[in-house]
Amino acid sequence: MASRFRSLAAYQLVAALSDELHVVVSGWRYSERDSLGRQLMRAVDSVGANIAESAGRWHWNEKRQFLIVARGSLYEAEHWTARAAARGLLNPALVERFDEPARALNGLLRKPGV
Repeated sequence: MASRFRSLAAYQLVAALSDELHVVVSGWRYSERDSLGRQLMRAVDSVGANIAESAGRWHWNEKRQFLIVARGSLYEAEHWTARAAARGLLNPALVERFDEPARALNGLLRKPGV
């Protein structure tokens, strides 16, 4: 039986984006992968991990703290994606792909008990 967090839209959106970014970053030259790519992947993977960890907490304040950390990591990943796009490493349209997961994550933050 799959854990409940995997059915959350915020998790699904960020997991898909993470997988897509991984494919692209894997094709970068070593120096770009080792610097910007490492930071980007660490940040975007942290979003899903923190959403998952929030789902395992009993109390709303604990859940909320992990969701806040996830939101911070999402914005960090958006920053790194924008930098990669500005340097010609990513399609600039990928930067816009952070809007929907951000809305979904903010929705989770607004409703206690998730």
